[in-house]
Amino acid sequence: MDNPYTSLASMDLPNRLTLSRIAAIPLLVGLLFLSGAFWQWLALLIYIAACVTDYYDGKLARRRAQVSALGRFLDPIADKLLVAAIVLALVAVDRIAGWLVLPALVILCREVLVSGLREYLAELQVSVPVSKLAKWKTTVQMVALGLLILGPAGPWGIATLGAIGLWIAAALTLVTGYDYLRVGLRHMTDEPRNGDAA
Repeated sequence: MDNPYTSLASMDLPNRLTLSRIAAIPLLVGLLFLSGAFWQWLALLIYIAACVTDYYDGKLARRRAQVSALGRFLDPIADKLLVAAIVLALVAVDRIAGWLVLPALVILCREVLVSGLREYLAELQVSVPVSKLAKWKTTVQMVALGLLILGPAGPWGIATLGAIGLWIAAALTLVTGYDYLRVGLRHMTDEPRNGDAA
C-alpha cells in the first residue's frame, strides 16, 4: 500500500513551489509588523519571490506534464491565503486605512465568492476558465500590494501609487467577479445539460 503522506522531497517541483508560497506567509506577515526600512524591503523581496512562484508553478506543471490533483487543490488556496494574509496585515499596520479599506474588502469578498462558485460549479463538472481581464486584475493587485508592503520605506509617492492600484484592482475585481457570478447563476437557475460549459 502506498504511503498516504507524501514528503516534500518526493513532491514534484511545481507543488514544492506552491507549498513554499504558503510557508512564506507567516514570515511575510511577521516582517510587516517590524519597523525599519530593512524589514520592509525584505518583506517586499519575499513577496516578489512568492509572486514568482505563483507564475512558475502552473507553467512548470504543464511543461513537465506534472499537473496533479494536489496542485490543482493547493494553487488557488495558496493564492487566496497570500492575498488575504497580506491585506489583513496591511490593515493591522495602518497601511490600508480609511477609505482604502473599501477596495481591500471588495477584493477579499470576491475571493470568497469565486471560491464558493468554483466549488459549486465543480460539482456540476463545469469549468470556468480564467479570463484575460482576471489576469490583469491579478497583476494590478499584486503590484499594488507590493507597493503598499514597501510603504514608507520606499521612495516618495510609492504608497499613493499602491493605493491607486488597489482601487483599480477592486474595480477590475467587481467586473470579473460579476462574470463568475453570472455563470454560476445561469447554472443555478437552469437545469444543467450534458456538455454544458461556461
